[in-house]
Amino acid sequence: MTRTRVVVAMSGGVDSSVAAALLVEQGYEVIGIMLRLWAEGGDGPGRQNVNRCCAPEAVADARAIARQLGIPFYDIHAEQPFKQAVVDPWVAAYADASTPNPCFNCNRSIRFGFLMQRALALGADFLATGHYARVTHSVLPDGTRRHHLLKGRDEKKDQSYVLHVLGQADLARAMFPCGEFVKAEVRALAHRFGLPTAERPESQDLCFLTRGDYRGFLARNAPGIATPGPILDQTGAQLGEHAGLPYYTVGQRKGLGIAASSPGSEPLYVLRLDAARNALIVGPLAALGGTRAWTRAMHYCADAAPPAEMRATARIRYKAREGAGWFRPLVDGGAIFDFDEPQRDMTPGQGLVVYAGDEVIGGGVLARATSANAASMSA
Repeated sequence: MTRTRVVVAMSGGVDSSVAAALLVEQGYEVIGIMLRLWAEGGDGPGRQNVNRCCAPEAVADARAIARQLGIPFYDIHAEQPFKQAVVDPWVAAYADASTPNPCFNCNRSIRFGFLMQRALALGADFLATGHYARVTHSVLPDGTRRHHLLKGRDEKKDQSYVLHVLGQADLARAMFPCGEFVKAEVRALAHRFGLPTAERPESQDLCFLTRGDYRGFLARNAPGIATPGPILDQTGAQLGEHAGLPYYTVGQRKGLGIAASSPGSEPLYVLRLDAARNALIVGPLAALGGTRAWTRAMHYCADAAPPAEMRATARIRYKAREGAGWFRPLVDGGAIFDFDEPQRDMTPGQGLVVYAGDEVIGGGVLARATSANAASMSA
């Protein structure tokens, strides 16, 4: 009997290793693939010029784990597709005074684009990753099969936020074996399987920032991106000069190079980046409390918007708490989310991801926010 074939995206880390081991244990025909991704100076000598997701030791570890599990293993060059689909748009977003999350484009175009095509070329039925998320399936009254993206069981590790870019065709072939477990259980499984990755630490930085500093990366790779300009308070008074809008983000307090306007005044935070005036707008903490978030283009996991306004929750950053409110799809493809309570640091360029309970409805890039306390943020 022919077994179901699954390609596993391997990184040499504990999550993808356990995902592969679980699938082997469950009787699937498993193939491991690791992608070689672009990094700054990646063609130069030295380990500092290697993308952390595919450093030589990570490739060696993934290959060794595949050998231990008795599965084929391939490493595939994807440097240029990754740079074009992930790094270049990330730089362009900073040039547009946004603070982007590159994981969205990586999951859309690289993992479930480039890698999915390679998996299908190998005759795979499914693509599995080590993400902490879940997929369930249902049948509608008309017989249509519907695929649902859910949060991972581990609330602290849940990665559904960065997977909101997936649609029905992606979810029909996606498997997330780690999504049913919490991290401690995954590490325990790694020990049970005898995997050398069981206690491997997690990397928190962007994989292509070989020197760990995005400001330095932008200065080296997009030298004309940052132009100094005024730092303005909410009245328009100039308080100082910034070094270039890409070097700041909404909610930032440190590194502004200015003090409060008078002794005893409240500390100042970045409220927004005004690209039209090349101005950094600052103000007190209370002015960061936005209640309305706008997106220009929503992606829906069901491939269609909900038919009407609905109660939901939404997350405005990867590690942010969800806030409850009203979600309203717009006829132009965008959407509005009205939060019941003000949300701090609503940052253009980050994702607004909407949930109905544990299920991801969809998401889009946050375009702007309207503050309950500072009308100047709505512009």
